[in-house]
Amino acid sequence: MPSSVSPSAPPSVPSPASSTPDAGRAASEFVLKTVAPREPAHLFTRARLGAANAGLRECQAVLVQAPAGFGKTSLLALWRREYLSRGTAVAWFSADERDETQRLVPGLVQAVRTACARPAFARHLTDGAAGAAHELEGVTAWLAEVAQLSFELVLIVDEAERLPASGVRALVYILHNAPPNLRTAVAARHGLDVPLADLLAYGQCARVDADALRLRIDETIALAAARFGERMDADAGARLFELCEGWPLGLQLALAAMERASDPRQIVEPLEGASGELRERLLQALIARLAPADVDFLTRISVVDTLHPALCAALTGEPEAAGQLARLARDTPMFTAADGNEWLQLHALVRDVLRARLAQWPTPQQTELHARAAAWLAAQGMTEPAARHAHAAGQHRLAFELAERSLLDAVRQGHLPAMLEWLELLPEAELEARPRLRLAAAWALALGERHPEAARQIEHVLAGPNVDDELRYECVLILSAAAVFADDIDRCVALFEPWVDAAPATHPWLAQMHANRLGARALALGEPAQARQYQQRVPPQTQTQTPNPARQSYVGRWGAFVVGFSYFHEGQLQLAETVLMPALASADADLGRRHPLSCMLAALCATLAYEADRIDEAAALLANRLDVLERSGTPDTVMLAWRTAARVAVARGAEHRALDLLESLHALGVTRRLPRLSMASLAEQVRMHANCYRVQTCEALVQRIDELARADADAASQRPLWRRHVLLMQAHAQASAAIAARRWQPALDALNEAAQLADAMKRRCDGIEIMALRAYVLEQTGAEGRALLLEAVDLAQTFRLSRTLSDLHPAVADWARRTLETSPGAPARNANPIAAPRVVRAAPQTRAVSGVILTPKEREILELLARALSNKEIALALGVGEVTVKWHLKNLFGKLDASSRKHAVRRALMLGLLEAAD
Repeated sequence: MPSSVSPSAPPSVPSPASSTPDAGRAASEFVLKTVAPREPAHLFTRARLGAANAGLRECQAVLVQAPAGFGKTSLLALWRREYLSRGTAVAWFSADERDETQRLVPGLVQAVRTACARPAFARHLTDGAAGAAHELEGVTAWLAEVAQLSFELVLIVDEAERLPASGVRALVYILHNAPPNLRTAVAARHGLDVPLADLLAYGQCARVDADALRLRIDETIALAAARFGERMDADAGARLFELCEGWPLGLQLALAAMERASDPRQIVEPLEGASGELRERLLQALIARLAPADVDFLTRISVVDTLHPALCAALTGEPEAAGQLARLARDTPMFTAADGNEWLQLHALVRDVLRARLAQWPTPQQTELHARAAAWLAAQGMTEPAARHAHAAGQHRLAFELAERSLLDAVRQGHLPAMLEWLELLPEAELEARPRLRLAAAWALALGERHPEAARQIEHVLAGPNVDDELRYECVLILSAAAVFADDIDRCVALFEPWVDAAPATHPWLAQMHANRLGARALALGEPAQARQYQQRVPPQTQTQTPNPARQSYVGRWGAFVVGFSYFHEGQLQLAETVLMPALASADADLGRRHPLSCMLAALCATLAYEADRIDEAAALLANRLDVLERSGTPDTVMLAWRTAARVAVARGAEHRALDLLESLHALGVTRRLPRLSMASLAEQVRMHANCYRVQTCEALVQRIDELARADADAASQRPLWRRHVLLMQAHAQASAAIAARRWQPALDALNEAAQLADAMKRRCDGIEIMALRAYVLEQTGAEGRALLLEAVDLAQTFRLSRTLSDLHPAVADWARRTLETSPGAPARNANPIAAPRVVRAAPQTRAVSGVILTPKEREILELLARALSNKEIALALGVGEVTVKWHLKNLFGKLDASSRKHAVRRALMLGLLEAAD
């Protein structure tokens, strides 16, 4: 077997012209099947799916199985590139229906020859496989030849679902009997998980399915930004993600359409409309090859959100509907799995255009489809969707009866938008006759900007008959929730006070709600640890009162919100993240990314990500969510979201964007009549301008804060809990303005007041920042501030507050750095507690990839060959003779199966042996 290391004398390397006729026939038959397809122009790397990922690296075999349109071939191309960059030989084989075992063996032989530049590899197998006594004898011989290679080989088999039965058996045999130096990656649409079940069960084969291949929001934003640069912001990328639901093919089609537009962000908006011309064009690419009967079938079943074989049969009246659904789900990329083994969903891109087509059908046909859907869903106990279809079918009485049975429970499970939609459909007479619907309406109205309407609904509920303690208690829960969204925490505490020790415990969800409200009360009173104690007393089964016990209930997620917020108050950001990040992932999956609770959890998580210096993650978490928060967020989450978004903009060098965000927060405070939002906007603007020594601007902003505080002085005197939040912002803003003006005594007085307030409210992050500012001001007045600074730095390191100190006033940060460098008692746990700007290094230039195929000298010559140097110039560059260069070139031509210098370079690029410059 030829060695990859050149001997002392020129070896006899077979050239393409000297190959045997049989070998030439084999090469001509399989050359296209064993050459990797051209990589897409915008191939996107995902670290979690990289070949170096621990979950994939530890398995000798990987199965990538997903429907069409999920980017399986692109992922294999990325793995090939990654393996080649590490010097590993990669053999590629594209399967088809003709690859019986006897034909598969010579194909695999040619794949290794192409990958390893070894034309003589297993030459005897190209003839012997056809006359083998046993079906798998040739495969065994191929494995034996691979086992004798002196290096690791990766075999990639694409489109394996096309293999005939004998080809599948041969492939499964290879995966079960692969030698230690052979790794295998197989991609298929379906059918390979069953024969590989034992390897999957024992962890010897990793599986990458459709859920893993689905693009996440941060990946979608990064991909769009890489494609369009500054023309695509995070909000547009998030809308694109929600539109395509992470579907790679849908995203690819959308990006291709957006690339033809002058402004890609303007294209995202029409895409969100159901009847947009561009969206129709995207669907045409998917249904162009379908039969008219299949298009008609898809249009009919698009009337429902989730699909079941029996439901499709009921909608179409066709007994073969189940088989037609299964065939389309298998052969087209338009479906995704829903909850349950038999449930499917049409991708949103497809479903909305099909519904737009359905809207053009005659009204009687649409009515009949809705009626059939309502009947089937009601029979299955799916009451709320049945009610919607009954209303669409004109069966209003039935619709209201079904809604009364389902909407209160739906609201308690977090489906608030559904209730708000029903409010537009329900006449007042129906609400009067159905108290459960009015109670559900009160819940939905209380949790958002329409909280004043909730009180009117509660008045009607309490004026009705049969009002018991449990109903009164639930009404108090609704009114206290409305008080939170009205930023009246004092009223929230007062309303709930009589029920602290006397709450009814008839239903399990009430126990969780009671703990949530007790936690909110404890936070308002400045007792975050007590808030967590209340949550710990709730039985675990109460937190998961859902159809799926593995998922957290809606009220359980509110409990996680309270716990995470309590940790956030105490500066325990890592502990907060361990609670809030899983709750956010669960809420995004079950309720949707733009559900109000999901957005509030995202506001907290974005603040945690920013504090940990994960700027891009913070931006992705907030992307396309601020509009939901401004309508349905609690005041605290609204302030955190806008402040974090503004600081992310500053960190990216877009101060003008940050100021625009803060002005919008001020306007929102005026619109919703929440003065604390306006004060928070002004206080953050003071902080930003103080960092640039804009003294006049800071003083004007502080004056506006003082005017707002005086305007609400009478109301604030009756609301002591609310007032101390305002006083903390006011004192902090006054201190920042005074530091910018270098008025040290007023700054110290304001910081002392702010420190007392932050301590009383257990606001540790604010307290550490104030401590560092006090240390600097004390130093400027001639007092000793170093000890206080060292304590602030030590606390910041203890709680891993990366941005709290680095975002300080530049003069404070500079002084702190100098102090830490010269103080022998400075904290040593972190060599750089106040972060410096990060440096982005340039990418390396073109080079030959190290590996076992080419010798080091051949790699050097290949690099110089790629620069179009002559033999004489290469010899001078390497300090060797021209004869030696010619000898190495002969070896290169033989290994690369090339006929010229330019051909050799192109072959090296194709095989991944030469990295092209970006």
